[in-house]
Amino acid sequence: MIERVPVIAAARRRQPRTPSAALLLDIVNTLPGPVLCFDENGVVRFANTAAEDFFNMSALMLEERGLTHVLPADSSLLALLEEARQQQSSFAGHAVELAFIGGGQVVADISVTPLAEQPGWLLLMLQSRSITQLIDRHLTHQGAARSVVGVAAMLAHEIKNPLSGIRGAAQLLEDGADEGSQELTRLICAEVDRIRALVDRMEGFTDTRPMERQPENIHQILGHVRRIAENGFAKNLTIRERYDPSLPPVLANRDRLVQVFLNLVKNAAEAAGEGGEIQLTTAYRHGVKMALRGAKSRISLPLEICVIDSGPGAPPELADHMFEPFVSTKPNGSGLGLALVAKVIGDHGGVIEYERQAEPPRTIFRILLPLASDVA
Repeated sequence: MIERVPVIAAARRRQPRTPSAALLLDIVNTLPGPVLCFDENGVVRFANTAAEDFFNMSALMLEERGLTHVLPADSSLLALLEEARQQQSSFAGHAVELAFIGGGQVVADISVTPLAEQPGWLLLMLQSRSITQLIDRHLTHQGAARSVVGVAAMLAHEIKNPLSGIRGAAQLLEDGADEGSQELTRLICAEVDRIRALVDRMEGFTDTRPMERQPENIHQILGHVRRIAENGFAKNLTIRERYDPSLPPVLANRDRLVQVFLNLVKNAAEAAGEGGEIQLTTAYRHGVKMALRGAKSRISLPLEICVIDSGPGAPPELADHMFEPFVSTKPNGSGLGLALVAKVIGDHGGVIEYERQAEPPRTIFRILLPLASDVA
């Protein structure tokens, strides 16, 4: 027997149930992008978990203080919100640069929409581009590191051995040569030594063996680097420290990280020039996770270390290629220092990025590393 169901009854059964307020709250809080809701007076009435992380403030603090506590008065985001409030229309901004009071800058897509059922209320949604760009740069740096490993192995094998023969022949010629010829043979030996030193540096990329690592205090490493710098190449500069003393240990090879930060601080000293300033900062940063080779799950990279200088920064055309081999802003630079830095940081499961800020003018090399407990 076929049961005939009235059309109206069947339609009622197909109608979706209205989700509960708790379910809607859970859904919004699981969104990866920040979401905020403002009333007609511009007061924050709701902020999801991603918004709390993005602005580094709790929802309650955002409600009490508002965005003017974290964004400067001339912020593009505040201007977009005001325009949407006055015209009660939707507005969007793409790749908008947002600077925060106290430092820090991100690039984000912004969408502001009035709420039809709540006159004067606005819904703000942001999509940060910084993490995506960071991941893209990390993948580029990985490819550059792999390329330079192959080049280094070829150079070591094909060039280093013949260099010994060339230098030996030049020394033999020097013994029986006149003064003018001896000057030429000494020039040959000097150039051979220069090429050998370059190849030796390249060989640093060919070692792909796993590093011996153990939990290390990053501030002790930075303190050691500072002492070396202040007694050598940075003795005429000011080095300031701004550290988060509560940072947990990083799983690291101490010697390799000392090498990394010595390279970055030396570059900063050369860029800042005599009388310039270098800042070393550390902080705990939420929200960045990477799927690393050999790891079963994504690993968080919350340990942030920055080397900041007051120099002019790299030319814009080189900014996206800073960590590629043979790219250098120095007249006599080999272009291998930052490529080696990127490789070592990658071997630690971290990432490095370059940033140039206009106000105040400064250059930032930012390194993100995992906690020792996350990769142990």
